[in-house]
This record gives sequence, structure tokens and C-alpha cells, in this order.
Amino acid sequence: MEKYVYGHPFDTQAVVNDVDAMPGQVPIGVSAINDHVFTFDYVMDAEDIVYGLGEQVRGINKRGWEYISWATDEPHHHEDKRSLYSAHNFLIVSGKKTFGLFVDYPGRVRFDIGYTHSDVLHIECEADLKLYYFEGEDVLDISRQFRHAIGKSYVAPKFAFGYGQSRWGYKTQQDFKKVVESFESLRIPLDLLYMDIDYMQDYKDFTLNEKEFEPDFQEFVDWMKEHKVHLVPIIDAGVKMQDGYCVYEEGKKNNYFCKLEDHTTDFIGAVWPGYSMMPDFLNDQARNWFGMKYETLTKYGIDAFWNDMNEPALFYSRYGIDWLNGKLKEFLANEKNEVPYFKLGMEVESLKNSMDDYRRFYHNTNQGWVRHDKVHNLYGCSMTRSASEAFETLRPGKRTLMFSRSSYIGMHRYGGIWTGDNKSWWSHLDLIVHQLPAINMAGFLYTGPDLGGFGEDTTRDLLMRFLQIGIFTPLMRNHSAIGTREQEPYQFERSEEIARLIRLRYRLIPYLYSEYLKAVENDTLLFKALAFEFKEDVIARSIEDQLLLGDQIMIAPVTRQNEPGRPVYLPEPMTRIVCSEDGIEQTALNAGWHYISYPLDSLVFFVRCSQAVPLGAAVLHIDDVNLETIEWLGDGTEYELYEDDGISANAPITRTVLTR
Repeated sequence: MEKYVYGHPFDTQAVVNDVDAMPGQVPIGVSAINDHVFTFDYVMDAEDIVYGLGEQVRGINKRGWEYISWATDEPHHHEDKRSLYSAHNFLIVSGKKTFGLFVDYPGRVRFDIGYTHSDVLHIECEADLKLYYFEGEDVLDISRQFRHAIGKSYVAPKFAFGYGQSRWGYKTQQDFKKVVESFESLRIPLDLLYMDIDYMQDYKDFTLNEKEFEPDFQEFVDWMKEHKVHLVPIIDAGVKMQDGYCVYEEGKKNNYFCKLEDHTTDFIGAVWPGYSMMPDFLNDQARNWFGMKYETLTKYGIDAFWNDMNEPALFYSRYGIDWLNGKLKEFLANEKNEVPYFKLGMEVESLKNSMDDYRRFYHNTNQGWVRHDKVHNLYGCSMTRSASEAFETLRPGKRTLMFSRSSYIGMHRYGGIWTGDNKSWWSHLDLIVHQLPAINMAGFLYTGPDLGGFGEDTTRDLLMRFLQIGIFTPLMRNHSAIGTREQEPYQFERSEEIARLIRLRYRLIPYLYSEYLKAVENDTLLFKALAFEFKEDVIARSIEDQLLLGDQIMIAPVTRQNEPGRPVYLPEPMTRIVCSEDGIEQTALNAGWHYISYPLDSLVFFVRCSQAVPLGAAVLHIDDVNLETIEWLGDGTEYELYEDDGISANAPITRTVLTR
């Protein structure tokens, strides 16, 4: 690893195992600085593949598009988007020269990967950055070096690997209890139940709805614990501007909110609660203050949270509304009484996540006052760091489930991420498969999508195809938006078939949790493109809809509607596993192409040559997972199992070789 420093970079603390800066320029491509803009250009070979950039649209190979690293509240994950919720500025070029680059700049970074010129990788940002350069044997070697540089990944508590049910729209205790009772009546496993914004009073952080939750919240939490269910409340970034609201009053009194350019006046934006203040998470004192506020929920025994709206999302600001009022007056003053509807709509839409607003407010950091747009991508990262550091005091010696919508490289040490507000679209099945290896490369191992799709109306077959992927992701959560079709498993006909898929997840927990711990401990990837392992295989290098999971399993999901199966490429002999109502069928297959039937009500995957996967007994909760009865998959004879106690911070890992 080599480091090159340009200008006066902000210390993001993304890299923890750092090196001294090198003199001169990065020893590959051409870098330059003009008018305080840094550029890097590298001429790619026709066969070069570009991997990485974490949570982004399009394929595993990132060539042919322009990506903007700018954390964005973007619910429409179309392939024409350039930015999503997180900023993961790490990529690897694999080909005539294999190398990695990490652009450690927390503002806007442009990655033009063959978009303007098909053979040119172009990177551009403000000239205050650290550029890290990696060389190695292959993609896995470079990825391992990078993961070592940025520090160990977050280890989630073991219960976080259970199935979770969520919906924006559960409003009362009875809504939540009905979900639990429905799962229990059908013997569907359930470990986590998510609380979206309606559990709060008027969408105010660290409050409980005065009518539905506050009077007897402890009894409610205890009822859930009796049913072995962990509640997971949401926490948003914006603090409601309301006199008498203690979080607002404390933040205002102690100058914990972001300021305007005068460094005195609080910036006023708006999100779910209406006009809101933005906590200054880049300020050490403000970050510590906000994190300790989680005590309002941990005191009841809450041990899991998800952070949202922390790009930060801005629906509008007070300043934007003032500007819009002026525009409306101009429209109304039109003598012909003509208001072009499309122009009016564009003016209103421009208030959301406005760059003008992001340039309006400032952070008071230990490196001085910094305008927000210069460090924008650190905001969500710092919010999650706020919680993680506080949990060391609030829940000493214990792990807390924490994941976030927005992130920057470095946040992987504090929590996981989910891939945001996806849709009930078939195209988003492919997107999951494309994102997983790149997200792992950025250090985030605890991750997963909203199964079934968050927005729009799902269908039974789409939900089942989502689950056939989600069975393998560390975060397995079914989540949907208010106003969409209800998509709990029991809402559909033949719900027993959906339940059977979820039960299979629990049988795979010994393997999934073990491979997760291995990836954390050894700075390796949980999900890998075939090309990462089979780098000399020309066909494997082009496969983008199959993934290796750990060292033993390959998955090849169906991602098209009404397709009963699909072609699958095996780069080596493998054992096909079919888990169905009739039991488990194992079939040895030779290397090469095969057409594989993949029924909706079954789980189909592959175990690699000479490998073995232990399958535990069927259970309803993570606490009941055990290996007292093992069913073996694959043609191997042993498996090295990594385990810990599942809940203690820094728990020692035991390694046991299981033999069949």
C-alpha cells in the first residue's frame, strides 16, 4: 500500500493501519491538479474489468458508466442513477495491470469508467485528498490488503442473523403483536421485528408515541422477549425544532447542531418531523451527546437499532421555502395568468436534497469549521459511529445490532448497512447480486436488501425469489412501505411454502455465521464474483449473476419473472443441492454449462468440489440453533466451524473441525 497526499485533506479516519505519504505521483496512470481540481486518468485495456465502488447501480463490472460518490436519498434505483445512499470510493482494476485505488475524499467524487471515453478510467474531485494505491497478485489479494488497512469489520450479534419482519405502517402495540402471533401460529421463524417512524411521538427521535407506546413500553418489550423477538427501533438524523422537546433544547443550548456560515445561527432543514436541526456528528462533543441519547431505549432492554435519513436527507429547508415563495409570487404576477406546470413542478422538486442547502451549513470539527459539502459523505458514517461508541457505555461488554442507510468507508467498523429503499421490481434481484461483492470489498459484511422490495406492490413469486437470495445475506429482512401491498409471509396463498424457505435459512445458520466470522477475522469477502476465484477462466470472468458465498457454496438465483429455471455455469465440478418439500436432493454435476430447474417453493444452490457444508436442525429462533443433529451437504469430509458466544463484545472465536 502506498499513500499520496494532495492539498490539505480532511482526516476521515477511514484508514486505521496507515503508512507514511510517498513523494511524487501515484505510479500508474496520469494525475494532475488544475484550478484546485484533482484528476486521475488510466487507459484501460479492452479486457480490463473494474470492480468495486460498493453500493452502486449496474453490474459487477463497473465499466461503461459514470458514478458520482455522493450520499443521496435516492429511492429510485434505476440503472441511470449515478449516486445511491453510500460513498465507497474503492475500486480494483483487473487485467493487464491489476491494482486498487482508494480515493479518501469525503466530498463529491466522479468516477468516469469508460463513460466519456470507452478505454479511459477518469477520477475527479477537489484537490484535498489522500490517494491510496495497492498492488497485488489478484483481486482477492488487493481486497485483503485494503480491508487490513481500514480495520476489522463490525461483528453483529448472532440474533441479527435471524429473519426480521418490518413494515412502515405498524402503528400500535397490537399491530406488532399480531405479526408475532401470526408467525407463531404458522410456525414461521422470527427473531427481529422492526419499528419504523410511527412508534415515535410526532417523528421525534428518542420519544415514544404517548398513546400507543409510552404508558407501558417496558411491558411491551418484555412481551416480545418472552416470544424471543428483538425489537429494532429506527432513529432518524433530523431533530425536530420544537420548544420544550428536550433533545432540541439540549442541542440548541450546547451548540450541537450544524451552523450557517456565521458559525452562530443553527441551520434549519426539514424531514419527517417538519423543520428540523441537523446534529453536528463531525463534532466530538455533539457526537457523544447524540449517541448517549440511545439510552432512552436501551434502558428498556432494546439491543438493536437502524439509522435512517442520514445522508443527510433534506425534504426542503427554511431558506428553500423562502426562495420558492418568491417564485410563486412571480408565477402569480404573470399578466397572462400562465403558469407552466412542468416548470413549477421542477422548482418544487429542486428543494429536495438541494446542493444550495448542502453548501449552507457548517461543521465545527477538531480540524476547524468545514462547509458541509466538503465532508458530506461522512455524515451517516459519523451518526452510526455516534451510536456505536455510546453502546460501549450503555451496553458494556455486549454487542448491539446497528446498521445504517448511509455510510462511508470506515463506518464498517461501527455497523452494517442495508441497501436502502429498493422496489418490488424484478430488476432489483439482479441489483442485489451485483452489489454484494462490492459492498463486501468496502468492508461491509453485515448487509442485505429489503426482501420483497420496499416500494411498490410485490407479488408472491417475486417475494419468494427475493427470499431465495435473502436466505444467504447476513441481514435477512422483509420490509415494505406504507400504502403498498402487505407482504408478510402469511399474506399470501400457500404461505407454508414461504415459511419453508425461511426455515431453511435457520438450518444454514451454522455455515453462514461461521463464514461471516471467517471473513471478519481474515479480512476476506463473504460474497465473491466467480472471477475472483477462477481468474483464468474466461467464462467465469463474464458471469455476473452467480456468486460464491464463503469457501464452499455457490448461488445462482432466478431473477426473471415466470422462469422455472436458468442456465448455470460451473467452473469446476459441484454438487447441486435442491431443498424442497420432499427433502434434500444432492446431485454431482460436471464442470460446464447446465440448465437448472429452480422451483418457486424450493431452494437450489451448489456446494463446491471436495467441500462439505453442515446443515443444522430446523428451529424457530436463533437461540435454538445447534449442531446436535447434522445433515451434510457436498462430497467433502470435513468443515472448519468458526463460533463465538454470539453476544459478547470481542468474544473469542473457537475453531472446530467437524467431520462427517
